[in-house]
Amino acid sequence: MAIEQTKYDPSKHSDVEKIKVDSNYLRGTITPSLENPVTGALADDDLMLIKFHGSYQQDDRDLRNERRKQKLEPLYSFMIRARIPGGVASSEQYIQMAQLATQYSSGSLRLTTRQAYQWHGVFKRNLKKTIAGINHSMLDTIAACGDVNRNVMSNPLPETSQVHAEIFDWTKKISEHLLPKTSAYHEIWLDGEKVASSQNEVVEPIYGQTYLPRKFKIAIAVPPYNDVDVFANDLGFIAIVEDEKLIGFNVVVGGGMGSSHGDDTTYPRVGDVIGFCTLEQVLAVSENVVKVQRDFGNREVRKHARLKYTIDTLTLPVFQQKLHEYQGFELAAAKPYEFKHNGDRYGWFEDENGNWHLTLYIHSGRIVDTDEKKLFTGLLEIAKIHDGEFRISPNQNMIISNIKPKVKAKVEKLIKEFDISIGETETPARLNSIACVAFPTCSLAMAEAERYLPDFMDKLEVLLEKYSLSEQSINVRMTGCPNGCGRPFLGEIGMVGKAPGKYNLYLGASHKGHRLNKIYRENINEQQILEALEPLLKDYSENKQTEEYFGDYVIRANHIKAVTNGLDFHA
Repeated sequence: MAIEQTKYDPSKHSDVEKIKVDSNYLRGTITPSLENPVTGALADDDLMLIKFHGSYQQDDRDLRNERRKQKLEPLYSFMIRARIPGGVASSEQYIQMAQLATQYSSGSLRLTTRQAYQWHGVFKRNLKKTIAGINHSMLDTIAACGDVNRNVMSNPLPETSQVHAEIFDWTKKISEHLLPKTSAYHEIWLDGEKVASSQNEVVEPIYGQTYLPRKFKIAIAVPPYNDVDVFANDLGFIAIVEDEKLIGFNVVVGGGMGSSHGDDTTYPRVGDVIGFCTLEQVLAVSENVVKVQRDFGNREVRKHARLKYTIDTLTLPVFQQKLHEYQGFELAAAKPYEFKHNGDRYGWFEDENGNWHLTLYIHSGRIVDTDEKKLFTGLLEIAKIHDGEFRISPNQNMIISNIKPKVKAKVEKLIKEFDISIGETETPARLNSIACVAFPTCSLAMAEAERYLPDFMDKLEVLLEKYSLSEQSINVRMTGCPNGCGRPFLGEIGMVGKAPGKYNLYLGASHKGHRLNKIYRENINEQQILEALEPLLKDYSENKQTEEYFGDYVIRANHIKAVTNGLDFHA
């Protein structure tokens, strides 16, 4: 029996909804599109469907004009994203990921803010080979993108290793439970046996024929660390640990970062804590939050289709009532918790078993060899002698994890040989900076981000040093557009691309991730940004209270209003 979407009239659904209905559970015409030798692109409808399989079509925007002059189509290629719950992969898997990057993509890997690997610059002829290679490593790209639950995040390295192991298990369980059940992925990419399905068969018991109205994100945070930015997710779980034992999770719903310039009906939102669930209830809560969003999310206007808008349309009490009806039980009252830290802990850390963990600083998550540094080569050499894990942090950094004592000296030698940063020479502001990919591959980018952030940080650090703030931790987030991939609206200093060389400047987010920032100046260039920040940093240096963060100070000093509710973001 087909699953009924109860909230919106199917006749008014967006074109994307119709593509999903007609796709035969995400198959579409992807296979013949891949085989078409005339173009490097896929058919238009397949561009939406391929996201469910973990890929986006892109083109090199640096070359667009030149290729247009030569009467050539854009240089199309594909970004591929792996699904890696909690960001944990073995050294052997890392080696295979790096080999695929060398063989089929741009020769670099990118670590995302959702703890996943991305490959850029994969041409259509190599798309199937790359995805098959990822699967051969015992990872996959299923649901890494698309209108489904995406990669589930969790704290990569809490202080208590036993609790971490248990939480990592829950990360995997949630991810597997919410995977699409269609066999399309295995048919298309792994030459699996084609399965004929009848129209009345329930192929997707959780998602239904039209899947979700938009993407869906889940994260698990372990206090006192909020490195996953749990309040930025559609669904969040805050681990409650008593007497060193995990007893359950506080449940957070309705977070999301995306917005659109000039459209005040779109806005970022931090999630609401709605109660506590036991370990036995985790999968039921996960599934039924998804189902409420499936049935009541906006399928007419995609920019209003995330869970945050569903909640604000229904109101939070009505959403909670629906959730309780769907899952058959009410959540208990939320339990006390406290977040004290939002970023990564760099350098060496020894766990209770005597193994070592090393957190590296990776600028904007880009693992690449340059004329100055051979980071890609260096990490690959470390992987060859290390039999533990490579863990991706939620802040685009890498943790070489479970290093055996006998191997530690060899790893240290390679770190020095390849000049790999462990956060010793960078300022706290640089270590807490994040940028999205933006140009040249992202089709949505309006301004630079990843390529520009280092230069901007050089100039910002001059101001920080001038006002004796070089050791002050400040979250800096830069994105090429307002879609929120780098969580810009949680930056104490947030810059969102408006046009080439121009950004909206946002201030006032909480350093701990529970409060949005607010626009301070609109459509300004680098010089104007620095001119706007300098008096604020001077004021902060002279008048801040002990241990007061910059985001908190600009609100206390009335430089900007606090935003705790997405509906007030534009007010």
